[in-house]
Amino acid sequence: MTAYRPENPLIVQGDHTVLVEVDNPRYPEARDRLARFAELVKSPEHIHTYRVSPLSVWNACSVGVDADDITATLRDLSKYPVPGHVETSVRDLASRYGRLTLRRDADGLVLEAADDLLMEEVSRRARVQALLGERLSATAFRVYPDDRGRLKQELVKAGYPAEDLAGYTPGEPLAIALRPVTRGGAAFELREYQQSAATAFHASGSARGGSGVVVLPCGAGKTIVGMAAMAQVGASTLILTTSVTSVRQWVRELLDKTSLHEDQVGEYSGGTKEVRPVTVATYQILTHRNGKEADFTHLKLFDERDWGLIVYDEVHLLPAPVFQVTAGLQARRRLGLTATLVREDGHEDDVFALIGPKKADVPWKVLEGQGWIASATCTEVRVPMSRDVRMEYAVAGRREQFRIASENPAKAEVVRAILQQHEGEPALVIGMYLDQLKEIARDLDVPILTGSTGQAKRDRIYEDFRDGKIPVLAVSKVANFAVDLPDASLAIQVSGTFGSRQEEAQRLGRILRPKAGGNQAHFYTLVSHETVEQEFAMNRQLFLCEQGYEYHIADADEVLR
Repeated sequence: MTAYRPENPLIVQGDHTVLVEVDNPRYPEARDRLARFAELVKSPEHIHTYRVSPLSVWNACSVGVDADDITATLRDLSKYPVPGHVETSVRDLASRYGRLTLRRDADGLVLEAADDLLMEEVSRRARVQALLGERLSATAFRVYPDDRGRLKQELVKAGYPAEDLAGYTPGEPLAIALRPVTRGGAAFELREYQQSAATAFHASGSARGGSGVVVLPCGAGKTIVGMAAMAQVGASTLILTTSVTSVRQWVRELLDKTSLHEDQVGEYSGGTKEVRPVTVATYQILTHRNGKEADFTHLKLFDERDWGLIVYDEVHLLPAPVFQVTAGLQARRRLGLTATLVREDGHEDDVFALIGPKKADVPWKVLEGQGWIASATCTEVRVPMSRDVRMEYAVAGRREQFRIASENPAKAEVVRAILQQHEGEPALVIGMYLDQLKEIARDLDVPILTGSTGQAKRDRIYEDFRDGKIPVLAVSKVANFAVDLPDASLAIQVSGTFGSRQEEAQRLGRILRPKAGGNQAHFYTLVSHETVEQEFAMNRQLFLCEQGYEYHIADADEVLR
C-alpha cells in the first residue's frame, strides 16, 4: 500500500468523491485530469469536491479514457491510498460500457450482449422488454428502428449503456467545403482543437462516429466545429439553435466560410420558413403549438428533407419535445454543441443516450493559455442592503427574498463604479429582472435589449455595439445564448437565475472571445450580502470553478473606493 504523500492535491474518499486542494502546486494538473472522468460538486475557496459517477465514467470511456487511466490518475495524485472498492467500482462501470451493442444485420437492427446472463438480466426489465422484438438467440434481440432511441435511454437507466454501431442513413448528398479565404477576404483555417473535435465526431464515417457532443467554451468556435463536421459528412443538414439572432449568425458564418451559396442555406423561424439543403431553425419554432393539447405545428421539419446530419446548438438547452423527436431520429447523424454538459433539469443521461457521448472537451484554461480565448478575472461583489430593504427582505417568503436581494437598489452605484474603473472597455450589464435593468439603463443612459425588442432593432443595437458606437449595453436573458458580441470585454451581472450553473458559464462566455492587446476580460457578479442570493451565487459558480476560474470576493466598499 502506497504511503502518505502530503505533496499531492487529492483525497479520494470511499463515497466516490474526490477532494482537491486548490492551493496545491499540482492543482491545475489535477483539475484537468479529473475533468475527463469526474463531475465537480462543490467549489468553496480551498477544497473542491468532485464525484466519479456512472455517466462521467461512461463519457470518459467513449473517448478512450479507460479504467486503467482513471485509476492511475487517482493513484498518482492522491495523498492517501485510493480505497480499493472505488477502484473496483470504476473498473466495473467502465466494463459496462460497450457490453451491449446495437448493430445492423441484413434484416434490420439487433441488440446484442457480450454474454447470455447479461442479456437475460436486462431483457427482463419491464421497460426494456417492452422495446424488444423477436429473440434471435441467447444473446440477441431484434429491435424496431423507431424504438432505437428509447431503448438506449432505458439501457442507460439500467446501468448498461449500449454502444450504438448500427450506423446511419447517408442522407441527401451535399458537397460542402471550408474556404481557405472567407468571403470577407480573411485567411481561414481550422485550429488544431477544432479539427480534432470534428474528426473525433465523424470517425472517418464509421459507425463509431456520427453521434456525440463537443464541449467548447463560448468564443472557441463551436460553430466552426459544426461546419467542419458538415464538410466531413457531406450531406444536407438541419441546424437547431436558440434564437433568431443565432440562426442569422449561423447563416452568416456558413456563407462566409463555406462553399455554400445563398440558395442552399435557409432560415426557418417565426417570420421565415425556408427549407433548403442546409436549414437553420430555432427550438422555439419547433416547439410552437396553438394550445396545451394541440400538436406541435413545425416538428414536421424533421421529415421535410432527407437530412444526413442534425446539429443541436447549445444542446444543454434542448427542450423536451425535441428530445422526444430525437429518440426517433437515431438513424441520422447527430452533433451536439455546448459550453457545458450541465442541464438544470438533470437530464444529462438523455443527452448521452439520444445525442451521443462526449466526443471532445477542451479545458477552458488550456485554450486561454494558448490565446484562443481571453483571460478572465472573476469577481463577486457583495453589496449591503439598506435598512428599509433589509426589513422588507426579513419578512418576505424565500422565493420573494431572492427577488428582493437580486433587485437591491444599492447595486446601481456599484455598477457605475465598476464602469468608471474600466472606462473605455466595451461592457455588458446583464440581469434577469426587467424593472431593475430598465432603471439601470436609464441611470446610465444606455440602450437596453430584452425579449420584447424587435429583431430589426436588436440587430442594429448589436451592430452598433460591435462598431463601438454603444460602449455599454444592458441585456436581459436574451443575451445568454449564441449572440455574437465579439468586442465585449467587461460583463457585470446584476441578477441571475437562482443557482443556474449553465447560465453563469454562458454569461462569462459572452466576454471570452480573443481581444486585441492584453486579451483580458473581467466578469463581475453583484450579490446582496448575507442573503439567499449569496447562497445561489455559490452554486452558479460551480461550473466556472471546474474550468479553473477563481472568484475573488470583494465588498462593495472596496469597489466604491
